[in-house]
Amino acid sequence: MSRLLVFAVLAGMLGGCVHTRDPLYSWGDYEDVVYGSYASPDKFPPQAQVGILEQNYQEARADNRRMPPGWHAHLGYLYFQLGKMDQARQELMTEKAQFPESAVLMDRLLVNLKKK
Repeated sequence: MSRLLVFAVLAGMLGGCVHTRDPLYSWGDYEDVVYGSYASPDKFPPQAQVGILEQNYQEARADNRRMPPGWHAHLGYLYFQLGKMDQARQELMTEKAQFPESAVLMDRLLVNLKKK
């Protein structure tokens, strides 16, 4: 009986030490959107993807959360596909500002965007 009590107390103490952290980013439907864009491009057009991502962004902002790496770049690509060059440029610059390690790629995309 005493071993069981000691085990229960130890388990309770260890359980109290567990701390779950909030996720660093708000992923929303981003992964599903990207998957859908490749798996079923005919059924998941850019305009539908933009609508979902914009809604996810509003929800993340309401919770004061950041979007994950690549999110703004993907949204910029979708805006490019829709011919919304100013919005595409803004999203690529946002990606570059939030994730400086993407600067080389974002700069290259921004240069190519100016050619369009």
